[in-house]
Amino acid sequence: MAGAVVVYPRVTQMNDQQTRRGFLKSASALGVAAAAAAGTTTLLSAAPATAPAQAPMGNATERACYKVSLNAYSFSKALNDFNKQRGAGISLMALLDFCAKNGFDGIDATGYFFPTYPEVPPDEFVNNFKRKAFGLGLGISGTGVRNNFTTSEKAERDASVKHIKQWVEVAARMGAPVLRVFADTQMKAMSWQDVAKGLTRDDVQKYIVEALHDCTEHGKKFGVIIGVQNHGDFLQTADQLMALVNAVNSEWCGPIVDTGYFKTPDPYKDIAQVAPHAVNWQIKEKPFGQESEIPTDLVKLMKIVRTSGYRGYLPIETLSKNKGADGYDPFTVVPAFVKLFREAIQQTA
Repeated sequence: MAGAVVVYPRVTQMNDQQTRRGFLKSASALGVAAAAAAGTTTLLSAAPATAPAQAPMGNATERACYKVSLNAYSFSKALNDFNKQRGAGISLMALLDFCAKNGFDGIDATGYFFPTYPEVPPDEFVNNFKRKAFGLGLGISGTGVRNNFTTSEKAERDASVKHIKQWVEVAARMGAPVLRVFADTQMKAMSWQDVAKGLTRDDVQKYIVEALHDCTEHGKKFGVIIGVQNHGDFLQTADQLMALVNAVNSEWCGPIVDTGYFKTPDPYKDIAQVAPHAVNWQIKEKPFGQESEIPTDLVKLMKIVRTSGYRGYLPIETLSKNKGADGYDPFTVVPAFVKLFREAIQQTA
């Protein structure tokens, strides 16, 4: 092949001179070998006119990797039935098999479905759970606990802080990057005013921030982010959620975007406001709450996610309207919803 030209790609992003010299030395050696084999003279060119064009790398949003996770709360009744021995239900370990079978990338192993909750699980259980997840190719996208920081009872807030710190260490042992917490009570019949005993919102936020800061410092120590979810009465809007997180002022504390719990006329606007700061998500079937008949526009939602620059896990959570009395069956609802969600991810790629 007389006159053959061996082309080598341009060397880029090699700041280390030793690496650059090593690359060029290797390239020269390969070029000589190729020429000798062909019996011709070889021309080395860093950027020849005939070099094939490289595909553009694109921006961060285009390169974003979205891994779909299952929030264990989707199986709340079945998991509690198993743990409380009031029916067959499903164990947390068996839920891992379900996730693998249905093509999930990970699981949000919500703390209150561990058999010993609210006490931390034995190390052996955590190790076995982590090992099985690994064997099935599943990541652990996060976990979460129950707490109430809006109460005026300092002893109760201190107990919540202690509880969160204990589960920070469980999360670290599992390899969960985020521990999901709340601002206030999850009892629908109560508001934050009911437990704050006449205090103003500013007063309440001040001691929530103090509690979250304490938790965040512990999370930082163990490499676990404290994720604050907009769920409950105190955090109903994007402004409220971001005001609280910004007041904590730590990279180890960020918002979890619950797509079904912004109590505003346009939840998508609130979602878009919080999305650039998200440390995790809760992708739900309905943007106006589970009682609504309006389904989430998943394509619109994924456009917001992509525009925000968020990367990583996107946990889905399906819910019953009435604790299973409506015929809710997660074994059929979850696969159907994750199919729709994956289609939305593909459509917006």
